[in-house]
Amino acid sequence: MIHELRIYHCLPGRLPKLLERFERHTLRIWERHGIRQAGFWTVAIGPSNHALYYLLAWQDLAERTRLWEAFRADPEWQQVMAESEKDGPILSHVENMILQPTAFSSVR
Repeated sequence: MIHELRIYHCLPGRLPKLLERFERHTLRIWERHGIRQAGFWTVAIGPSNHALYYLLAWQDLAERTRLWEAFRADPEWQQVMAESEKDGPILSHVENMILQPTAFSSVR
């Protein structure tokens, strides 16, 4: 099992639109494709409150590639993304990292 940490840095004032997109659409589409989320966080105290942090759980990199590509190509997702950005982009940039558990990690 591997985890992917994704950080979506929003343009000022656009985080609510991103959260709405996840809650109303993205998670349902992920479920259809078999994408497993391990948690979502926003920043209560820290350098920026314009970001969404989340973890995805993958069996391996091959599963990640296969499922993520299918999700990105999904016509419903493409329509949802276009509709949510009709008033302008939501994100300034995205960071993602593939995490490997240490030998002493409680999460494997």
